[in-house]
Amino acid sequence: MSVGHVQRVLEASGIPTVGIYIRAFEHVPRQMGVSRALITDHPMGRPLGAPRDHQRHQAVVRAALELLAMPTGPQIVNFPEPYRVMK
Repeated sequence: MSVGHVQRVLEASGIPTVGIYIRAFEHVPRQMGVSRALITDHPMGRPLGAPRDHQRHQAVVRAALELLAMPTGPQIVNFPEPYRVMK
């Protein structure tokens, strides 16, 4: 929940934010009413994807940055791709 608190303080100061949350914590941005959140189907500790999955990391960050162009919300968007394990 601390991420949501930081988001709200920054937003109140006029700084747009977006939080990246895993599905298990999808309720947090909804309960806190943060302005923008990206929800991924990734496991705990890996909201951007698997280690060394640079393409996925970039895709998640791009999706999060696109949310910054959206008006204040709440805007809660699901990242469309499931977690994948790198070999």
